[in-house]
Amino acid sequence: MSTESDITPSAADRHHPLLKLALELGPLMIFFFANLRGQWLVEKFPALSELGGPLFVATGLFMAATILSLIVSKIVLGHLPIMPFVSGIVVVIFGSLSIWLQNETFIKMKPTIVNALFGVALLGGLAFGRSLLGYVFNAAFQLDAEGWRKLTIRWGIFFLFLAVLNEVVWRNFSDDTWVAFKVWGTMPITIIFTLAQMPLVLKHSVNLETDGEK
Repeated sequence: MSTESDITPSAADRHHPLLKLALELGPLMIFFFANLRGQWLVEKFPALSELGGPLFVATGLFMAATILSLIVSKIVLGHLPIMPFVSGIVVVIFGSLSIWLQNETFIKMKPTIVNALFGVALLGGLAFGRSLLGYVFNAAFQLDAEGWRKLTIRWGIFFLFLAVLNEVVWRNFSDDTWVAFKVWGTMPITIIFTLAQMPLVLKHSVNLETDGEK
């Protein structure tokens, strides 16, 4: 199995952590509040009524905010992080289908598609002897080969769990509940899961500078 311990985060990523967080959360916040105040937005900006109901207005603004965040990422960070880039592509495709067909199913399935894609990619990569997690997260840390293998398995399963959870929520609850879950539910769950992986990360961390001096 190849090791990912030689993958290091770029200087831009290290210097702009808050910007990266804002670029990832910004579009989600816009999506939530646009859905919450969709009718008010249509009254203030009548042109938005062409998109449809509140969820479609929110979807249109979500797409615009996502594209803008990717542009800013490219300009400021110098590259497009893999997860936001792939997610952005799916947002534009499924968001466009939702608005065009006036069917919210497409945008609701976006998290399912993205999470399932990452889950299958991570677990499938391991089956071929590759740990792709370092590339997915732009190597926010460096681990030995065994650490990457264990963490990749955990994240692969977690992504698949999020995909199933999204399906359960959007198919059984209201639009407003699903939007609230997407913004305020998924993030805390992910943070808790990430923190739970810290013992493994600390156990398998490697210091590249120290290793290089040996």
